[in-house]
Amino acid sequence: MKLLVSNVGSTSLKFKLYDMPSERVLCEARIERVGGDDAIYTYKNRLTGHEERSVGCHVPTYTEGIRLFLEDMCSEHGAAESADEVAAVGFKTVLAKGYYGVHELTDEVMEAMRAYLFVAPAHNGPYLEAIGRFRELMPGAKLVGVFETAFHATIPRERTMFAVPYEWYEKYGIRRMGYHGASHSYVAETLSEAFGATGRTVSCHLGGSCSLCAIEDGKSVDTSFGFSLQTGVMHANRTGDLDPYVVPYLLSEGMGMDEVLSGLAKNGGLRGVSGVSGDMRLVQAAAEEGNERAALAIDMFVNQIVRYAGAFAAELGGLDNIVFTGGIGENSPEIRRRVCEALKFLGLEIDNDANGAPGEGLRQISTVRSGVRALVLPANEELGIARRTYELITGRAD
Repeated sequence: MKLLVSNVGSTSLKFKLYDMPSERVLCEARIERVGGDDAIYTYKNRLTGHEERSVGCHVPTYTEGIRLFLEDMCSEHGAAESADEVAAVGFKTVLAKGYYGVHELTDEVMEAMRAYLFVAPAHNGPYLEAIGRFRELMPGAKLVGVFETAFHATIPRERTMFAVPYEWYEKYGIRRMGYHGASHSYVAETLSEAFGATGRTVSCHLGGSCSLCAIEDGKSVDTSFGFSLQTGVMHANRTGDLDPYVVPYLLSEGMGMDEVLSGLAKNGGLRGVSGVSGDMRLVQAAAEEGNERAALAIDMFVNQIVRYAGAFAAELGGLDNIVFTGGIGENSPEIRRRVCEALKFLGLEIDNDANGAPGEGLRQISTVRSGVRALVLPANEELGIARRTYELITGRAD
């Protein structure tokens, strides 16, 4: 069975075509800078090794981007004769009111996504547009949303509830949702495959968007994310946790709501503190050159990871594994080292040589004497989406 996974960003599109249930990737593509005439398009056929890259493409909307990929997918360098061979398209959808698992993207589910456009505007808007285009271009394929909240359905209620008036939960659904479910569930599945059990694990997805997840016996039992993606540890551009009274105070001081929201969601986080960038690589380079605000941003970032990891270790009653994934988690030995050294009171001992050495796949960066296993795992959210989509359309979902 051919199954396509589409990962939609605010200005990007990623595709992977899988053969299921073998989980073999047949072809893949990425489009950056959707929305203009300077898009970057890359395509690879994993069966033949054929690769192509185009810069300056005209991709004004998702429709053109999707068509561009489908044309290559069905070309002489493609992995299918026609789009009709694709049984389903799985999406890394984020949030829908009342729908927190894996669902076929019916009109009702899409309306529930629209209901939370205010909560996740940078995610739900692009997905709604892209899903609409796939409906038009691939009418025979079943469209499935693997919502980022799905993996966190097992979190105990006392950890999902906020201490707000209870009717806010009943009427408006105010509760801890949890996101990055595709990434954290992939961590849990990989540990189970590698070691036979996940044990007590803290999964650290660190990238442009960041979150930590407490995992016990393969199930999510807590998460740093709250109701929105604005919460938890600081992100590239988003503030993370914030005293809620900061917002009305700023409004009382004369700031407009749009200005406040922009500061929280676009100009906060690493970018806001450092004044340099939301890209950790650039922030680290600036810190090395003596930029004090950049150094402060890194100190804050590490401290917040350690705070959540320590709290989750307490909730779990100890820690067996800490896993680093995502762009920063995979590629910043310095952040990993600092986090691990701060957690040495748990018995964690990092192997600096292993931490600094390049590697592929799941790899250990703690010493053999360490009481906690520290691991690096390249993110593979698309595979998790493919698995959940396949389970739904074949009736094998739990």
